[in-house]
Amino acid sequence: MKALYKTVCPECGNKKLSHNREKGEITCPDCGLVIEDRMVDFGKDWREFGEGGEGESNRRGGSPLTYTKEDMGLGTQVGTSADLSKFDRRTKQRFYRFRKWQNRVGSGLEHNLREALSEIRRIASNLNLPKSVEEEAARIYTLAAQRGLVKGRSLEDVAAGSVYLACKINELPKTLDEISDVSGIEKNEVIKNSKFVSRELNIRVLPINPNNYISKFASALKLSPKVQTIANTLIGKAQRSGLTSGKSPKGVAASALYTSCLMCGEKRTQSQVADVTGVTEVTIRNGYKEFLDELKLKKEIEKGKKIFKVAKEGREMASAEA
Repeated sequence: MKALYKTVCPECGNKKLSHNREKGEITCPDCGLVIEDRMVDFGKDWREFGEGGEGESNRRGGSPLTYTKEDMGLGTQVGTSADLSKFDRRTKQRFYRFRKWQNRVGSGLEHNLREALSEIRRIASNLNLPKSVEEEAARIYTLAAQRGLVKGRSLEDVAAGSVYLACKINELPKTLDEISDVSGIEKNEVIKNSKFVSRELNIRVLPINPNNYISKFASALKLSPKVQTIANTLIGKAQRSGLTSGKSPKGVAASALYTSCLMCGEKRTQSQVADVTGVTEVTIRNGYKEFLDELKLKKEIEKGKKIFKVAKEGREMASAEA
């Protein structure tokens, strides 16, 4: 049988070879010849840092724990549906009976988590949320259920509130309207449950940075990258001047986008911006006036209006010639 690795250096005959597991190389320390070059991972599946140090964690323990499963991923399943093709009729009946009893066995908390986490996965899938946000929402709901906070409340309401809370914690620009539409829960209920859970679990949520909304709103309004860049710059100046203090991040982002549109000559009406951003025209108008006065943007606005006027006249002339 052929040996997996060579044990003698073919160049100098040295038998004490050096094994570099990080690089996957077997070299001769005397002459420096690289005898084998194989990228073989001799370590664990992942690293683990605990109080016992690195030596104690040199073990393999299955897949990581996850809050997206009611048993944290520690439970076992009685086969899968793909196994049915291998069974005869009698074995299939047994299979279904085992699966049924496995679903029945468990505490009320496990049944509640099973349904609620399934709802969270559905909402996260429809909103294209990252796995980290889905995991955070599942963790929040699990903690709330373990403390008995979901008693007397609809699990769908608390699940939607947990997703909304997880999005805010991770500064993900998902609006309340989007979560309400996907979950089928009224916006007031989503807000009420998210505030209740955050208060009871002592979760501190900071306002989302208005810059996180810019690319999303600009894409919906079909604005150029230049408008997005200027809008982000305006928000940065407004934050340093204290204009954004106590104001809705969406309102600040909408006002900054509307102002930058006028500065770049890509005119969008206040109603168009309001429809996309979900804020009122009054909020956009007031924010625009503050940007105009406090940041002294009058000259830039007039220049943008001239650019828009010239572009409009050019389009009219082109259409007349056609």
